[in-house]
Amino acid sequence: MATFSILKRKKALRDGMFPIILKVIKDRKIKIISLGFTCHDNEWNEGKSEFKKNHANYNQRNIILNKYRVKASSIIDDFKNEGIDFSLTQFEERFRGDYKRKNISVFDFFDYKVELLNEAGRTGSAKAYKDTRDAFFKFCPRKDLKFHEIDMSFLESFEAHSRGRGNIDGGIAVRMRQLRALYNDAISKNIVNASFYPFKSYKITKLKGKSIKRALTRKEIQKIVELDLKEFPKLINSKNYFLFSYFTRGMNFVDMMHLTWDNIHGDNITYIRSKTKGRFSIKVLKPVQKILNAYPKKNTPTNYIFPILLKENLTPTQIQNRKAKTLKKFNKDLKEIAVLAGIDKKITSYVARHSFATNLKQVGVSTDIISESMGHQNINITNAYLKEFDSDVINEANEKLLLFN
Repeated sequence: MATFSILKRKKALRDGMFPIILKVIKDRKIKIISLGFTCHDNEWNEGKSEFKKNHANYNQRNIILNKYRVKASSIIDDFKNEGIDFSLTQFEERFRGDYKRKNISVFDFFDYKVELLNEAGRTGSAKAYKDTRDAFFKFCPRKDLKFHEIDMSFLESFEAHSRGRGNIDGGIAVRMRQLRALYNDAISKNIVNASFYPFKSYKITKLKGKSIKRALTRKEIQKIVELDLKEFPKLINSKNYFLFSYFTRGMNFVDMMHLTWDNIHGDNITYIRSKTKGRFSIKVLKPVQKILNAYPKKNTPTNYIFPILLKENLTPTQIQNRKAKTLKKFNKDLKEIAVLAGIDKKITSYVARHSFATNLKQVGVSTDIISESMGHQNINITNAYLKEFDSDVINEANEKLLLFN
C-alpha cells in the first residue's frame, strides 16, 4: 500500500523559503520528491496542503499542485493495474517524466541505478555499479557531467587513468562494460540520443586479460582430495567448498552459500542457479556425500548446509557482506592448499568450475553436453572455458611427432 502527500518542508533554505515536496510512503520507506516550489512559512496552509491567498500566483500554483496529486494517484493505479510491486525509485521515474530524464547527469543516473538494484535485493550488482561510479568520478569529478559528453577520447583517457592507478586490462574491462550498460540504459530511457553512443568506436574487446587461466588436472584434483589437513583445521572448510563445487558441475560459490538441506532429495541435489535461474538436478557422487556427511544438519542453527550464512532471514546487504568476507578467506585459503598439495598453479574458487569443464573434455565428453551440464545459455561461453584444453591437445599431438618407434 502506497500513500502520498504534498507538504511544506520543516527546514527552511538559506534564503528563508520553505520547499514544497511530494512525500511518498511505501513499505515503511519514504521518498521525497521536490516539486520546484518554495514559499514563506505564513504562505502555506497545512490543513489543505496548498498555498494561501497571500502567496503570489497562489491560484495558478494550487492548480498545478492538484495536477501533481492526480498524477501521483494515477501512477500508483497504473502500477496496480500492471501487477507491478513498484519501488519508490520506479515511482519517481514515472513522476519525473521527460524533464527528469533529459536533465539527469551521469552521476545521478549511477545513483538511480544503484538505488534501484538495492531495492530489488540485487546488492551484488548494486555494489559493482557503485564501485564503477566511484572509480569513474575519481577520474572525472564533475557531477554535472552529461552522457553526450562521453566520447571515444573521454573513454581512452579514463582507460589511461585506470591503468595509471595500477588496474590491469581485466579490471578495466569490467568497469567499461558497466559504463556501457549504464549508457545503453540511458539511451533506452531517452536520457541521451543514440547518435552520441561512444562504444561504437571504443572497443572493450581490446582489453582482454593477458593471464592464462589454468585448470587443474584430474591428478591435481586428486591431490587435493587426498590432502590431510589435520594440522591445518582452518583450511578444511575451504577444501570442502572447492571439491564440492568441482564434483557438482562447478557449482558457483553463491549457490553453495544458499544451498539448504531442502535441496537434497535422495541421491540428488536440486537447485535453481542464481545467475541464470536455470534448474539443476545433480547426482550426489561419493566425494560429495563425504563432504555432506561432514556437515550434519543437527549441528547447525540454520537450514543451510555450509556454515557461510550463519543466521536465517538476513537482509540482502548482510548476505552480500557475508559472501564477500567468506569468499575472500576462501581464495586466501586456496593459495595455502595449493602449496600444501604441491600444486604450482594459482587456485581460486573459479578454478573448480573451469577444471570441471576442462577435465570432462579431456575424457572425451562433447562440448554440447559440457555446456548443458554447466547451464551455459550459449555454447560460446563453454568454448571460452575450453580454450586452454585446445592448446594442450595440440601440444600433445605435436609431441607424438617425436615418437618414431
